[in-house]
Amino acid sequence: MTDTCVEFVAVSKSFGTEARVLDDVHLRLPTSATTAIIGESGCGKTTLLQHINALLDPDHGQIKVLGAPIPADRIAFRRRIGYSVQGAGLFPHMTSRENIVLLARLEGWTAGAIEQRYQALIAAMGLSGDVSGRYPSGLSGGQQQRVGLCRALMLRPRLLLLDEPFSAIDPITRADIYRHFQQVQQQEGISTILVTHDMREAVRLASWLVIMRHGRILQSASAATVRAAPADDYVARLLAEQLA
Repeated sequence: MTDTCVEFVAVSKSFGTEARVLDDVHLRLPTSATTAIIGESGCGKTTLLQHINALLDPDHGQIKVLGAPIPADRIAFRRRIGYSVQGAGLFPHMTSRENIVLLARLEGWTAGAIEQRYQALIAAMGLSGDVSGRYPSGLSGGQQQRVGLCRALMLRPRLLLLDEPFSAIDPITRADIYRHFQQVQQQEGISTILVTHDMREAVRLASWLVIMRHGRILQSASAATVRAAPADDYVARLLAEQLA
């Protein structure tokens, strides 16, 4: 790996008296590629993502994002990062268009720049123009997730964080969203980190895999390397069970 978009050095995190949710994590993730972080529920995947977005601070260790330590101005920092979660997290009182363009308006983009980016994104994500004036309650689950991805991509982020965004969508719709998402990721060269418990999804979307268990990194390598040479019996079993 040459260029790194995220780096963890000896990072640990616990909540109260609980065991460490992140336990001495050392990790480097590649730029301009999709990384999938895989593991069972409670292994620390989402906590890892929340540290990258500065929603949590580590108890110990250091984190660099986009080549630098996380700055004091967290709001400006987060606007350089796209973030999309399961269920899309859309504002229910805003239309689809209002949800997507909100951050661009707050950043002071011109009306022309906003409209150009908005139209490009909805086309890229396979959304028809008639969703623009509809509220989240009037959208299907797949449409909501596409709108959420458009919102996350609106500011042309250098880094995109996805926390199980596709898990509640039916398989046919999911496959279509995968296709559109991959096209956008490749066209814009965004460094993407995807949290998932689905190895099939990880292998479909990601060129780099990170396998977690009990707050530790079991393996971090290219997808080809993980599949050819799993680091231990747990990784091998995960591959065998989900890719059989």
